[in-house]
Amino acid sequence: MKHKELVFIGTIAATSLLVACGAKNETTTSPTVATSAVNAVQHSVSAPPSEVSAPAVFFDDFNYSSLEDFNRNGWRVRTETGHPGIKGASWSAEGISFHQDIPATHAGAVRMSSVTAGQGENTRHTQFCHARKYREGTYAARVFFRDEPTYGPDGDEVIQTFYTISPLKAPMDKDYSEADFEYLPNGGWGANAKPAMWTTSWDTFQLEPWTKVNENTRVEGSYAGWRTLMLTITDNKLTYYVDGKLFSEHSSAVYPEDFMSINFNLWFMPKGADGSIGPVDSPELREYQQDIDWVFFQEGVALTPAELEGQVTHLQTTGVEYVDDVKEQNPALPSPCGL
Repeated sequence: MKHKELVFIGTIAATSLLVACGAKNETTTSPTVATSAVNAVQHSVSAPPSEVSAPAVFFDDFNYSSLEDFNRNGWRVRTETGHPGIKGASWSAEGISFHQDIPATHAGAVRMSSVTAGQGENTRHTQFCHARKYREGTYAARVFFRDEPTYGPDGDEVIQTFYTISPLKAPMDKDYSEADFEYLPNGGWGANAKPAMWTTSWDTFQLEPWTKVNENTRVEGSYAGWRTLMLTITDNKLTYYVDGKLFSEHSSAVYPEDFMSINFNLWFMPKGADGSIGPVDSPELREYQQDIDWVFFQEGVALTPAELEGQVTHLQTTGVEYVDDVKEQNPALPSPCGL
């Protein structure tokens, strides 16, 4: 996809803009969402106004008071067992909670809490997902990572994430698509135990025997605290940013072929053929948490970090808690919340 010529657009038309049910438990309709950011569109600067169309936007400020409100806005919580994580572990909504009083957030945040005592039967992973209808464009989320457990012994190879994914239909499926931000505060993936951020773009893989085709970038150092994660998928490349700075760029060899869902998960790495050493040797229960302030997607364009900041700031200051005008495929694609 070519990066389109940049022009200023005053409004994004939204004929049925839904404002999420948050702490006030009400739904509001707004005729337009104004934006002061620069948008990319397929026309020249001199094109008549009738030819101007704004790219579709998805945004959630995560101002919720119940799981029911969360589900009504298209979010699903994983309940199926299986890869990834410790074999035999559960995945459930028990690890999802909503908080309006978290400092340095605009409207609160959603929190994931996962626990383990080292074995599958005492491990609960957490994941939530949005519909599988996203491919090319700009993805972003503001996420709070932690280096230490809320309680219990430290040292587990724990994975804190923001990513996009399509289902793996068969081993080494060539249509498989996935793009990840993963923070490992205690190391992992066969590397040392130092904290590191990973970005990984996948062409395909299989579990048995473990075989992968991907491109990845690893940068050591603590990323604890609030981080703005941004990914653009355009022009046959994937470009990752952390806090507005270029982090990595991956090639057309791992460019997504299929539509993907937007996901967050928090899980514990098992011992594996990839060199991971898994949980620490302790039967004591411990908990890790990850918070998400907001998530954003704009279809078909590669925003700059400054343009992204302008978009999100305007949505928040104009009171938009939730908007989704990204169209489903026809018919809508199955959107499993799992691998």
